[in-house]
Amino acid sequence: MPHSMNPSPSPDFDGTAAHLALVSTPPSAAARRTRFIAVVSVLALIVVGLAWELWLAPLREGGSWWALKVLPLLLPLPGLLRLRMYTYRWVSLLVWLYFLEGVVRATTEAGWSQALATIQVLLCLALFTACAMHIKLRLQAAKAMRDATAAQETAQAASASGAGVAEAGADDPGQRKGGPAGS
Repeated sequence: MPHSMNPSPSPDFDGTAAHLALVSTPPSAAARRTRFIAVVSVLALIVVGLAWELWLAPLREGGSWWALKVLPLLLPLPGLLRLRMYTYRWVSLLVWLYFLEGVVRATTEAGWSQALATIQVLLCLALFTACAMHIKLRLQAAKAMRDATAAQETAQAASASGAGVAEAGADDPGQRKGGPAGS
């Protein structure tokens, strides 16, 4: 039996303060740029893959079933657009399959295939770099937010305990100038 009947807002929600800081931190301008680069790279990989396998340099006349290799690239688009950290993490792993295909075909084929494979390798490198930088920027922003929140809570706790001590000292006759009441 599950411990909670309410589903979490996202599949990668873990309920910790670190996660809450991460999802509540608005993306910086740099993070939005990395999202733009990642989305453009994925779309360009899709276009290059389709053009390569259907028209420009297919393995067989009239197109190739290899065009289906672009289907997995459609899956991360919604998560990339929604700034889902989980998506950026798994895309940074998935991209290496396309990178390897590009390296192999760039070194073994000639003509259009070699040029398209080189373009694919460059797009994969851009996508990986964008994902890695996006993750780094978002984690740094979340850490800064957590640190600021912790410092604020510490300051509030210190001022609250300091005010409590001052109030207690004013009511305690032993704290007055001159020592205890009986001296």
